[in-house]
Amino acid sequence: MLHLHSESTKRWLVQVDNHLDELLLDHAHCERKAASTAMNLMNAYTENLDICREMATIVEEELEHFFMVIDILKKRDIPFRRIAPGPYGRKLTALIRQNDPNRAVDRLLVASLIEARSCERFRLLADHVADREPELSAFYAGLFESEARHHTTYVKLAEHFASREMVRERLTELSKLESEIIAEGSELPRMHS
Repeated sequence: MLHLHSESTKRWLVQVDNHLDELLLDHAHCERKAASTAMNLMNAYTENLDICREMATIVEEELEHFFMVIDILKKRDIPFRRIAPGPYGRKLTALIRQNDPNRAVDRLLVASLIEARSCERFRLLADHVADREPELSAFYAGLFESEARHHTTYVKLAEHFASREMVRERLTELSKLESEIIAEGSELPRMHS
């Protein structure tokens, strides 16, 4: 369903254990960036009303998630602040082909893979902290459905620019590359490190 070619490793769970506050802070930034990505796609393909409608819904949901994470940060006395982004998003974005319609397909599929990896990580995080932080666990388990829906929405919208077969082929290619990027990891404790 999520089109991922790999699963997260225990290395990431060690980062969760050692840097949960920073991961939560990064999660807030991820939600803000996800809303921005959806808005950018809406602006880039404004003549496509299907994309505009779907992106408007995603923007609204991502901003709602952003403020939900902000509330968690406040409860934990973690001040919201800028942090250096990890390399994951930058490396995935570098895979986007430059000319439309291929660019449109890739932008949508990269967004879908980020949502898929977030979905996988949120489920892993929910299970990992369930015994010691049931409220946080429930929050992350509750995000699973919307992240999975965003993933499938982006994949479906890519079919506005190429055939289903071409979209699936490119998704497979990008997913393999995404798994290499996630395997590299990052010293920075991030949702996608």
